[in-house]
Amino acid sequence: MIQRRSLLQAGAALAAFSLRPLANAQSTAWPERPVKLINGFGAGGASDILTRHLALRLQQRLGQPFLVENRTGAGGNISMEAVAKSAPDGYTACSGTIGTMSINQFLYAKLNFDPVKDFAPVSTFWENTNVLVIPASHPAKDFKEWLAWARKKSDGITYSSSGIGTTPHLSGVSFAQKVGLTAIHVPFKGGVQAATELAAGRIDCAVDNIANQTPLLRDGRVRALAVTYYERWPSLPDVPTMAEVGIQNFVVTSWGALLLPAGTPKSVVDKFSQEVQIISKEPAMREQFFNVGAKFVSCSPQELSEFAAKERVKWREAVMASGAKVE
Repeated sequence: MIQRRSLLQAGAALAAFSLRPLANAQSTAWPERPVKLINGFGAGGASDILTRHLALRLQQRLGQPFLVENRTGAGGNISMEAVAKSAPDGYTACSGTIGTMSINQFLYAKLNFDPVKDFAPVSTFWENTNVLVIPASHPAKDFKEWLAWARKKSDGITYSSSGIGTTPHLSGVSFAQKVGLTAIHVPFKGGVQAATELAAGRIDCAVDNIANQTPLLRDGRVRALAVTYYERWPSLPDVPTMAEVGIQNFVVTSWGALLLPAGTPKSVVDKFSQEVQIISKEPAMREQFFNVGAKFVSCSPQELSEFAAKERVKWREAVMASGAKVE
């Protein structure tokens, strides 16, 4: 009897041991069905375009559809909430941004998610600079001429953004304070609409995400006066930095990252991150992102967590300085 029990116990142990590789294989076999990438911003904007470029390449590499779904509103918060409440199985991810990950918690009176506790960071996947742009029809040919014109506007200038609390909004506030301008914020429902109104000459300027402005810059519909990067931006080699035109300590970058719901298996998070890191090194993908106005960047989940935490410190101060609040 004892011998039979021992044999049964040994058999059970052997069966459990033999199933471990299978369980691991199942967890790392992700994805075995379509993956949904939820983006909180409108179709045609920088975040949307770059997310779709990455989604297509992930699909090509991993053999499953990566479907981009736009859930706009509340500065991207709707998309974050949707992912936070999704099953942590690796099949619903969020295309987050600097705003949804490091700004909105200080801007909105209440969030229905915690940007730290409710998500598993995967990797960054794009970075770009903001750029001071004006309508191409404006008579000023450089930053100095434009600033002289703006300072003569007793009733103030107008600047556009894709919404309250976005980096173009906060950058516009900070820029106006830096150079001593009275500036009126004109928010729109998305980057495309904001850029279009600027190009039409109905707005005086914007300190906008360069990816939003790249098509207009390429078509000669807007003029770039300065970039908010620490060095000249590769696609605009003739456009000076803010430091070069005399505005010191005004470096602003925008970025995007991928997130999964908290509790997603580490094997899935790591595989997802590794795939993004591999893709980021592909020359064709780097060129594709560059053509939109962005750099393809990537990192480990831990590095993303640390980076977002540092960004929160900076943008908390910016939100406080702007006085912006959203109920």
